[in-house]
Formats: sequence, C-alpha cells, structure tokens
Amino acid sequence: MRVLITREIPQAGINILHQYRGIEIDYRQGKPLTPAALAKAIKGVDAVVPVIPDQITKEIIKEAGRSLKLIATYSVGFDHIDTEWATKKGIYVANTPGDLTESVAEHAFSLMMALARKISEADRFCREGNYKYWDPLGFIGPKMMGKTLGIIGFGRIGQHFAKMAKYGLDMEILYTDPASHPEAEMLLNAKKASLDELLGNSDVVSLHCNLCDNTRHLIGENEFQKMKPLAFLINTARGPVVNEAALATALENGIIAGAALDVFEKEPVIKKELLALQNVILTPHIASATWEARIQMARMTAENIVDVLIGQKPPRYLVNKELQSKECISSLA
Repeated sequence: MRVLITREIPQAGINILHQYRGIEIDYRQGKPLTPAALAKAIKGVDAVVPVIPDQITKEIIKEAGRSLKLIATYSVGFDHIDTEWATKKGIYVANTPGDLTESVAEHAFSLMMALARKISEADRFCREGNYKYWDPLGFIGPKMMGKTLGIIGFGRIGQHFAKMAKYGLDMEILYTDPASHPEAEMLLNAKKASLDELLGNSDVVSLHCNLCDNTRHLIGENEFQKMKPLAFLINTARGPVVNEAALATALENGIIAGAALDVFEKEPVIKKELLALQNVILTPHIASATWEARIQMARMTAENIVDVLIGQKPPRYLVNKELQSKECISSLA
C-alpha cells in the first residue's frame, strides 16, 4: 500500500508507519510540490498526507485514481481539500485535531503583547542602528491589564486564549460564536455579544473561527470602521477571514492601531502593502509550531493511515462523518 507524504513531518509519525511492512512510503521533503508534480506523485497511492499549501482539488483527486482511500492532512484545517468531492467518491478525509490548543493560544497571546509593547518595531529600530539615546516617548504602547479582549470563534483555542488573558491580565472577555458556551462564560465571566458589539467594545480582536462561506472576509472595511482607533487585530485562524486590502488601508490610515497575522489570504503570498507597514506583525503560519503540537500531529496522521489501510476501518479523526459507516477494504485484503 502506497502512502504519499508531501512534506517533511516529525519522525514520530514516520516511525509508526515503518512498523507495518505492507506500507510503502513515498516521502517528499524540501520545497512544496508544484500542482503538476503533486498530480504525478499522487497517481496510484492508497493514502496521501498533504499539508495546508497543497491544494487537494477535484482534479488532483481524479489523478490519484481508484486506489485512493484516504486524504490524511497534516493539519487541523481542511479547507485546502475538496471534501465534498472526496466524500462523493467514498474517500475518507482525516485531520489532526490534537492538542494544538495551548500552542496556538500562546502564539496569539504573544502577538497581542508584541503589538502592545511594539516589540517588532523596537527590534527593527535597534538592528538598523537607530538606538543612539533613550527616548522617554519612544515606543509607548498601552498597558493590557484590564483591557477588553474580543474573541471571534470561542472554541478550545479561543477559550484558552481568553483564560490566559483573564487570569493573567484580568482582561474583560467578549466573544461571538454560533454556539453559546455557558460554562466558559461562568468560568471567565465572559459575555456573548454580537459581532458589532464585540468590534465596538474590544481593545483587541482575535480571530479563532473556521473558514467557510459565512466567515470569508468576515472582517473588512465596514468592520474596521466599527473598531476602536487604538484597537489591535490578531489572526491565527485562516487568512481569508480578513480582507487584507481593507486591513492595509485601515492600518495605513490609523483606523485601527495595529495587526498581527500568522495566516494570509493567498498564503504564502503577503500583500506588499502590508510588508511596507510598521504597525503590523507578520509570522509564517507558526502558531502551532511547538514540538509538542507538531509531534502529536505526526502521530495522529499516522494513526489515521493505520486505521484505514491496516485496520480497514474509518480513521479515528474523520472529517467527512458521512462515511463513518463505510466499509473499508484495503489493497491487502
């Protein structure tokens, strides 16, 4: 049984797969595969392990042929996969919804503090040789103690960020989410609010929602106009949730004070307007970049593969639940 792994992942996952003689690994490392190279590499495989930049489209799935049983993405998000088409063809889609909670929340917290204390701007100032004397009015930012944090998407990551902000900085917590979270509300004294209410009252707005039709460009020109002039925006969710052109305009014109992005609309492309601004922090999709999180993701990916190809059952971290009762017959059966 052939498994295509499109990028280098922690060895923990590879070690699990090596325990099974029937699994042959095509392990690609280095630069991302081009669409043409991916289409060629995926032919005849039983399972593929893509990462977020790999677009597993209907066309790519067709190139794999009838042998493909599983798309086991090395990520929590799966919007880079045509899940609808995979489901139609009876192909499992699995992800790695592991304990990324703390890692991503810690990164969002770090970005918030870096924005407030102008860490990136001060670092550039020093590196460029501009630090000649101490300036009492240089790089002044807000104290975050007691400020209001607005969280869009109040799942595990959003709640953990809120917990850090509440118990670490005594911040007030507002959230917007399709679901209510009464237990978290009691624990954190959090208040569920409409999007407009959250935007208008938050000193920091942090995005932790999924990408779907309802959240694409959720934050655009109208939303920036509703935010406080001294507010910060943080995005560790998905790039297209934010209209980057509108964000660049808002930052350039002082409509909001700053932003920090770990994800981008057309990743890995970053708008030149954002690159030119000093009041934005840019990180290359590293919110989950802790050894603990990435090793766990590798193990979960391998477990998904073993479940399907060896156990002949649905993967334990199944995305397209419609296939939960589907009978899986491996090529060794």
